Amino acid sequence: MDLRNIAIIAHVDHGKTTLVDELLKQSGTYRENQATTERAMDSNDLERERGITILAKNTSVEWKGTRINIVDTPGHADFGGEVERILSMVDGVCLLVDAAEGPMPQTKFVTAKALALGLRPIVVLNKVDKPAADVDRALDECFDLFANLGANDDQLDFPHIYASGINGWADTNIDGPRKDLSALFNLIVNHVPAPKQQKQADEPFRMLATTLGSDPFVGRILTGRVESGRLKVGATVQALSRIGQKIEQFRVTRVQAFRGLGQQDIDEAIAGDIVSLAGMSKATVADTICALAVDVPLPSQPIDPPTITVTFGINDSPLAGREGKKVQSRVIRERLMKEAESNVAIKITDTPGGEAFEVAGRGELQMGVLIENMRREGFELSISRPQVVFREGPDGERLEPIEEVTIDVDDEYSGAVIEKVTGTRKGELVEMKPAGVGKTRIIAHVPSRGLIGYHGEFLTDTRGTGVLNRVFHTWAPHKGPIPGRRAGVLISMENGTSVAYALWNLEERGRMFIGAQADVYTGMIIGEHSRDNDLEVNPLKGKKLTNVRASGTDEAVRLTTPITMSLEQAIAYVDDDELVEVTPNSIRLRKRYLDPHERKKQSRSA
Repeated sequence: MDLRNIAIIAHVDHGKTTLVDELLKQSGTYRENQATTERAMDSNDLERERGITILAKNTSVEWKGTRINIVDTPGHADFGGEVERILSMVDGVCLLVDAAEGPMPQTKFVTAKALALGLRPIVVLNKVDKPAADVDRALDECFDLFANLGANDDQLDFPHIYASGINGWADTNIDGPRKDLSALFNLIVNHVPAPKQQKQADEPFRMLATTLGSDPFVGRILTGRVESGRLKVGATVQALSRIGQKIEQFRVTRVQAFRGLGQQDIDEAIAGDIVSLAGMSKATVADTICALAVDVPLPSQPIDPPTITVTFGINDSPLAGREGKKVQSRVIRERLMKEAESNVAIKITDTPGGEAFEVAGRGELQMGVLIENMRREGFELSISRPQVVFREGPDGERLEPIEEVTIDVDDEYSGAVIEKVTGTRKGELVEMKPAGVGKTRIIAHVPSRGLIGYHGEFLTDTRGTGVLNRVFHTWAPHKGPIPGRRAGVLISMENGTSVAYALWNLEERGRMFIGAQADVYTGMIIGEHSRDNDLEVNPLKGKKLTNVRASGTDEAVRLTTPITMSLEQAIAYVDDDELVEVTPNSIRLRKRYLDPHERKKQSRSA
């Protein structure tokens, strides 16, 4: 059977997963009466809740005798490690561009990776039926983007197609009949080359592992594209590391191929197909699985280095162990090491003392997703504020990561945003242009340090209407100090349960993070102070009752609703001397040192 391997790449929310849904429906993958879900490829709970793709997923459809293997990739820069690996197993990409927004930062990131590998993209102008769509401008911007990224003549001569993924049609002509996606299927079959590996079917078996999964029955499962040869179930093969060291020799217990939304056991994997293998115990992502006669590993794509680190420690607060079952540092370490195996964009290092672990990754969203998964699995953790990774330049100077930030904002808020980004956060304004009616697009290069914790402030400044996208740009010399959070915090000086009357009296001191009847302990942060210093307060102090003042004489206390923070907001909010306590049911903020005398001693020595 004829084969095509293709990845769908795009910026966040430009409609990748929705388009894959329609490709599956129209290729006859589903039965007539089969119950289907929206965004079928986003199978993980967190992906469904947040409406984003976190892990790359494979599927395959058949179209007029050709099998098309499709990989749906994430759009966020934080999960770019997934995209970088996936592109090495496909022969073409569909680049989706929102006809109203045009190419965005993430479009640039994924397109640069695809062009560098020599792939010739198909540009799909999606959402052309949106009222603000401007297909000609979007197409011109795509051409400019390709040219700026150094595309060759073949790549610049890209085919394009107009589509509406959610309505299930694509057409080569903007005024076409808009019936179905057959024009896109035909374009993929005609434009994307068949895998050149198919000609190497008689050579020894070789496959580069690009994603790692696990199955409770068969253990580790590695997925990748067969680069040469054939492989039958039961054959003995070996795993080689990137530098050619033999990791293990094992017997293949299972070979599976992607068919529709599921995987099917097959007897033999052939060159060019994307398959999953089981039977190995040590081999992992970026290793080469090959016949015993092979001694040279396949080259694997370099992965962009991490830009931030977060410290994961055990939860040592007075409330530790009440909600979670997994609290020991040994169990946390095992879980993090397992994560680093399958997620190549994460690096784990032990800290002196062994109670905490440095986790380096791409961004706050990636860290937030990892922590959220762990708390759902029953872990209790204490998390530090994210720190930026620095590196040393050739002249011994200190370099820090700079990100390209693209902001779409209503005209009236653009002044406030520019002031924050270029003033306090040490960014440089690169471009400013109108982006539709009453909107401005601002592009700036900002140090990663300046963006930690900025997103919440940005939404407040733009009344929730602004859109901010960021992607790693370059390394540059250190830009000097960037001021952190301006406000101090209110710290509990007692252990116990908070009282409404006490909180009501504290409201003039600042905004509260807790309500009445909440468990509190000494050193826990219960609110934000209205001034810039920290203040110790007593949230347990009830009203003193006498025979003149009975409990029923005063009117009931009315409390202002406390601020509840999401996990990412809490991590971005804490200062260097504070931690986030994460348990399966709670997110609390606390001081690193709970004892007030210890805090004073540490601040003096600092």
